[in-house]
Amino acid sequence: MSKKNINLRFGIIALFILIAASTRFFMPPNFSPIAAIGLFGAAYFTKKHWAFIIPFAALFLSNLVLNNVLYAAYYDSFQWVGNLWVYLAFGLIILLGFQILKKVKPSRLVGASILGSVVFFLITNFAAFLAMPELYPASFSGLLMAYGAGIPFFGNTLLGDLFFVGVLFGSFELVQYRFPQFKLVTS
Repeated sequence: MSKKNINLRFGIIALFILIAASTRFFMPPNFSPIAAIGLFGAAYFTKKHWAFIIPFAALFLSNLVLNNVLYAAYYDSFQWVGNLWVYLAFGLIILLGFQILKKVKPSRLVGASILGSVVFFLITNFAAFLAMPELYPASFSGLLMAYGAGIPFFGNTLLGDLFFVGVLFGSFELVQYRFPQFKLVTS
């Protein structure tokens, strides 16, 4: 693959991630591309550091807009970072992508997407348990209450992850089929 094609492939992958992240502004609650962009970056960036940098930048930028424009009424001041637990879950999803998506296959995509949804659910609801002692007692039953409160949101998380994994990976595979020069040759 020529240097020009490598740069163009990199740009297409980054553009797909940024476009997907921008859909957060008009999707229903919890129907999000977050896990999908993490998995997508992990599967297709040839250098692992880009699989973190580009998706994390997309998450950070979309959080800036969401928290300071769409949800500004909920905050007393400008929000720079967002929920660090979400970033932790996102990083773990990228790491899962490295392991599961060494070869991109439909069964692996579905498995990685479902596992990503579960990881996100477990981590963010654990964070809610820790952050809201007024709602969830500091006990195992309080933790179970936090997870129980998250169950109604899990359906949209799972559907969003599966949808966006399908769109991102399907679209990129179509690009590679149409323009074979962007497909990496692996041994």
